[in-house]
Amino acid sequence: MPNADEPRSREPAPRRVSVEQDGPVVVEGPVEVVADDGTVAVSDRFAVAICTCRRSASYPWCDTSHRAHERRRKDRT
Repeated sequence: MPNADEPRSREPAPRRVSVEQDGPVVVEGPVEVVADDGTVAVSDRFAVAICTCRRSASYPWCDTSHRAHERRRKDRT
């Protein structure tokens, strides 16, 4: 049994990742996103939406640009 005076080793809590259909991936923060070219984007927010459609003007962060594309696609049907 551990001694109450000894510091406990704390394992980091797992990050929650939510994948939204036709939308972004939402990750509990803080996060670092490493792009395919090696650049690193950092956010210390409590949750971030990561763009998966690559239409975002603030990529890798989602700016909801995917929503306009969904509306256009629905109008054509």
